[in-house]
Amino acid sequence: MDAPLLISVAPNGARRSKLDHPAIPLSASEIAEEAERCADAGAALLHLHVRDDDGAHSLSPQKYRQAIEAIERRVGDRLVVQITTEACGIFDIATQMEAVLAVKPAAASFAVREFIPDAGSEARARDFFAEVRELGTLPQFIVYEPGEIDRLRSLVSAGVIPFPTPSVLFVIGRYTSGPAAEASSLVQFLAHWGNEEPWTVCSFGAAELPVAAAAVALGGNVRVGFENNLYRADGTPLASTAEQVAAVVAVARLLNRPIGDMRTRR
Repeated sequence: MDAPLLISVAPNGARRSKLDHPAIPLSASEIAEEAERCADAGAALLHLHVRDDDGAHSLSPQKYRQAIEAIERRVGDRLVVQITTEACGIFDIATQMEAVLAVKPAAASFAVREFIPDAGSEARARDFFAEVRELGTLPQFIVYEPGEIDRLRSLVSAGVIPFPTPSVLFVIGRYTSGPAAEASSLVQFLAHWGNEEPWTVCSFGAAELPVAAAAVALGGNVRVGFENNLYRADGTPLASTAEQVAAVVAVARLLNRPIGDMRTRR
C-alpha cells in the first residue's frame, strides 16, 4: 500500500461517439482539454485514441502527432501519452506496428492476442518489440482473460517480449457481450499474475469504480474513462472522465494510498 497509485485515463476509445455522450472528446483540442482536467484531478497517463475526418477509429501517425502536440501544449509533461494499437476489426498487424514505429510515442499499448496470436507470429513480434525497446517506448500489454497472463509470461521468458517486468493491463468485462464486470473477477487475474510486478486494471460498465476501488486496496493501478463507462453508480451520466479520476483519488485517500505520476518512470 506504500506504492503510489498511478491513474490512467481512456477518455474516448475506438467506438463511442457524441451520440453516446455529448461530452466525449474526439477532436485533438477536445482530447487536450479533457487531458488537462484529468491531470488536474490526479491522472498520470492518458490512453489515446484518435479519429479520422469521418469520426472513425484511426491509427494515423499524423492524427496521433496532432493530438499529442495538443495535449502537450495543455499539460506539458504532467501526463504520459500512451497511444493505442487497437485493431478494432479494421487494421492489420502491419498497420498497427507501423503506427508505433512512425509516431515513436512515449508509451503504447498492445493486446497480446492481437500482436502474438500464435507461435507463427512470434518471430515478427520479436523483431518488432526489439524496435520498440530501441525507441524507448514504454509498452503495456493488454490481457482479456487470466489465462493470457501465462502466455505473456512465456513470451517474456522466450525473449519474444524483451521486457523482463512488463506493464500489464487486466481488462474486466466487454462492451456488449461476455460476463458482466465484477470486482471479484480481479482475484482470478491476480491468481495468475502474482504480486511481484505492478499491474493496472480497467473494467466496463457500472462496475468501473468498484473494480478500481478493489485495485487501489490491493496495491494495483487503475484506468478509468469514457472508453469503458459513461455512468455513475446511480445510473446518471458522468460529466467527464476527470470526474472518475476524482472519485478514484477519493478512494485512495480513504485508504491512505499516495497518488503518483509517471515522470520518475521514464
